[in-house]
Amino acid sequence: MSGYSPSETARRSGFSLDTLRYYEKIGLLSGVGRTSGGHRVFTEDDLGWLELFRCLRDTGMPIQQMCRYAELTRDGEHTAAERRRLLEEHAASVVDRMSLLQRQYEHLREKIRHYESVTD
Repeated sequence: MSGYSPSETARRSGFSLDTLRYYEKIGLLSGVGRTSGGHRVFTEDDLGWLELFRCLRDTGMPIQQMCRYAELTRDGEHTAAERRRLLEEHAASVVDRMSLLQRQYEHLREKIRHYESVTD
């Protein structure tokens, strides 16, 4: 079977080996292949999933929602509307957090400007 070893997959995805094992254990990654010796072998498709999981995780999606999304995807095209709704809700929460971060960033910049004026 051709593909990527766990260590190569970890390097390519940026996830640790422990995270890869955890994602497989909870069903986020499913159907990971095995060699005749029982070693995991990851495919380009697995790497694509991991890229999506990185995006979702980095933007704050809870693992439970990530699992729900993966489950819906595996259930087939008839779940496309629900998947879209889930992603739209997540995107809205990302926008809210970005707005909060922008306000907090501006507050920090004000403080920095203050200290620049009193220390220069």
